[in-house]
Amino acid sequence: MSVLVAIDESGHRLLSRRVANDEPELLADVLALSDEVTWGIDLADGGAALAITILLNHDQQVHYISGRAIHRASESYRGEGKTDAKDAAVIADQVRIRRDLHPIPTGDETVIDLKILTGRRMDLVADRTRTVNRLRAQLAGVFPGLERILDLTNKGPLTLLTGYQTPAAMRRLGTKRLETWLRNRKVLRADRLAETAVEAAERQHTSLPGEKLTAQMVHPLAKEVMALSEHVAELDKLIEARFRDHHHFEVITSMPGLGIILGAEFLAATGGDMTVFGTPDRLAGFGGVAPVPRDSGKISGNLRRPQRYNRRLQRVLCTSALFSIRRSEESRRFYDRKRAEGKRHTQAVLALARRRVNVLWVLLRDGRTYELTPPTALTA
Repeated sequence: MSVLVAIDESGHRLLSRRVANDEPELLADVLALSDEVTWGIDLADGGAALAITILLNHDQQVHYISGRAIHRASESYRGEGKTDAKDAAVIADQVRIRRDLHPIPTGDETVIDLKILTGRRMDLVADRTRTVNRLRAQLAGVFPGLERILDLTNKGPLTLLTGYQTPAAMRRLGTKRLETWLRNRKVLRADRLAETAVEAAERQHTSLPGEKLTAQMVHPLAKEVMALSEHVAELDKLIEARFRDHHHFEVITSMPGLGIILGAEFLAATGGDMTVFGTPDRLAGFGGVAPVPRDSGKISGNLRRPQRYNRRLQRVLCTSALFSIRRSEESRRFYDRKRAEGKRHTQAVLALARRRVNVLWVLLRDGRTYELTPPTALTA
């Protein structure tokens, strides 16, 4: 259930009631009040997807206003209480008086699919990270030497832990038999992994309390990490296949540091339509890589990092900037120059990310791929 509030141009409340997230109830009562209606909503997807789609299909103009903006605006209205009806009234009034709210565009099927797929991937990666941390904690309690040297994000070490978890078990098996066991399970560099594991076992002859029970817990944790990695790999294939269907695929992936996954996440976070933002400055502000002024009185020229921005887009912009430092000479030179100017690492990366927003903006605007030497304008 949601609360629907309708007001006129003077702010007088015409309608206020609960409505089901259903097709017939959404439009009838409001459109009976006026032929020209502007809608406001505090959700851009998820549970509001049906309502937004219905409104857009009926050529209604829908504006999005964030929950943070509603919370701040509600402080200027009477009453300290918070109810759904009050929030709906605040949304309606803010849409009436504000002119800086962007309308929600018609959904792009490919972008919507990528938003779903990349969102699911982020959840799985977070689950895998938590499980790896639990696995490390358990293994460090009984076999710290092995935990220290294993990369538990790789399939080989995880396969090892599904079979053997204690120093005594690995010493009894020996290097040769452990190598054979790993090769039978198609582990790469089985000889090196077996040798490393047995060497760690030789350095620990002390059996710690709770070793047997902990070993029983390590086994399913290792299998869980492997299963999560398989799910992530399957999602990566789906994301790539769907991303390739978008007309901006070649443009986005031509940027150094923006591969399949980061490019798909950029598209999911922005929608791919740069006209929504208007300028590259607004895109940079939305992505949290453009400083904002913090002036007061006689103090001016102060800049700070923004507090309101899309965290997901900022991660994409900064991560791709980091990758580009290793893969692009231009990015490396820009980063080194900022460091030479006295910027810290984080500041230099943010500056590079901001610079890259301008480049990507132009590429998407012109529909061309990245080139080291941009084409020169033709002269008459």
